[in-house]
Amino acid sequence: MNTTNITVNNQPFDELPQDLFIPPEALQVFLEMFEGPLDLLLYLIRKQNIDILQIPIASITNQYVAYIHAMQELNIELASEYLLMAAVLLEIKSRILLPKPKQEEVDEDNELDPKQELIRRLIEYEQIKQAAQNLNEVPQALRDFMWVDIASDDFIVDPPQVKPEDLQKAWHTLLIRSLTAQTEHHIKKQELSIREHMTNILRMLRESGCRNFYSLFDVSYGISYLVVNFIAILELGKEGMVVINKDEEQNIWVDLAA
Repeated sequence: MNTTNITVNNQPFDELPQDLFIPPEALQVFLEMFEGPLDLLLYLIRKQNIDILQIPIASITNQYVAYIHAMQELNIELASEYLLMAAVLLEIKSRILLPKPKQEEVDEDNELDPKQELIRRLIEYEQIKQAAQNLNEVPQALRDFMWVDIASDDFIVDPPQVKPEDLQKAWHTLLIRSLTAQTEHHIKKQELSIREHMTNILRMLRESGCRNFYSLFDVSYGISYLVVNFIAILELGKEGMVVINKDEEQNIWVDLAA
């Protein structure tokens, strides 16, 4: 160990104490943290600039399993979903590498290809992750700026138009309501589709007419639901299928476009 220019209590320090004990795990550092098995797979794919539609299953499986083994050697507890994904990758790898009887090839033609199903899940996960990153880059109240309420006696003749700042404030209110409503945290798999949420919103507007912005959300469904539903409303507005307006009391309303 090079101890040049190291001093302790203004005295030169040139050797380690004989009884100094440093646990091995104290010198180990993990730089990458992942939100789940799909996040880890996506990292391995993008790190090597691989086309997600042309995943080299054998190579990616080896890297994924190596990461799992490294975590286990460090006694880091892994969620069962990581081990399940490892089993899925090994199954796909074995199907690719091992020769198949002709009858099995005929049977598999009628079954869902597990590799294509994995690719579909990775593409959907990347899209949701990118949407979340884009949303996070939007300035947020209480994080990037503070709201200031100004009283005014001016009479407004025409209803005010909805501005991006109004939607940001509405989104922040939804997050607060969601966090307040959730007293328990349940972990479960969610299949979220923006197009499906767009269809549900249009159906509600056809059935009940103009709706208050907040009435289109059920905060008990959690943050992921709020994100996708909020994006669905923005997409409907972008495509000209709904109109988002404010009344004189600053309430936001959503209605079908004429």
